[in-house]
Amino acid sequence: MSDSLVIIPTYNEKENIEKIIRKVFSLNYFFEILIIDDGSPDGTADIVKRLQQEYPALHLEQRKGKLGLGTAYIHGFRWALEKDYEFIFEMDADFSHNPDDLIRLRQACLNGADVAIGSRYVNGVNVVNWPMSRVLMSYFASVYVRMITRIDIQDATAGFKCFRRKVLATIPMEKIKFVGYAFQIEMKFTALKYGFKVIEVPIIFTDRTEGSSKMSTKIFREAFLGVIQMKVWSWFRKYDKLA
Repeated sequence: MSDSLVIIPTYNEKENIEKIIRKVFSLNYFFEILIIDDGSPDGTADIVKRLQQEYPALHLEQRKGKLGLGTAYIHGFRWALEKDYEFIFEMDADFSHNPDDLIRLRQACLNGADVAIGSRYVNGVNVVNWPMSRVLMSYFASVYVRMITRIDIQDATAGFKCFRRKVLATIPMEKIKFVGYAFQIEMKFTALKYGFKVIEVPIIFTDRTEGSSKMSTKIFREAFLGVIQMKVWSWFRKYDKLA
């Protein structure tokens, strides 16, 4: 058994799922994989089940219906904590996150980070194949988050991360409110509030070439308004920081 688990939420990722699984298992470090599939009608879960015959370290949790990114990750976090993994990763299925960078994120945690973020903006703007409008929206979303929350993270909406087990064991998951991209902001904000060390590791983000994006105006609106709500809620919450 590995000490590291990569959680990959899926919804209609039949074009990417086999390739991303094979790529992760080809790395020089042994990572296990947990796919959280939200009832993909395109047969994504069936592909995973077939690959489980080849890869004993490939795990699948199926949920009925599209329940949201945040709830998928929380489901995966709880599963990982039950199985005693030390390093728990978030990663997309569409190769926008380079699986090779999993090793670098893990190493950052070995070097002292509690949360390592694969950051698009810590060293300038490192995004490939996005239209300029989306680059600007994403970049200034992080500027907006920093302005409202006062957290010193350049890529506040990043979804490529490594958590040490103690972070996810400390944060009360039932108090995480958001299910879309605001979830990514809330997890970073909450980890910092609990006194964990969060660092950014520069990566190059490449937009998907196969399958369709799950981004929507509803998701963006949740993130925009959610940052203000999150900040207000924090005034009334108690965070028992680490000694």
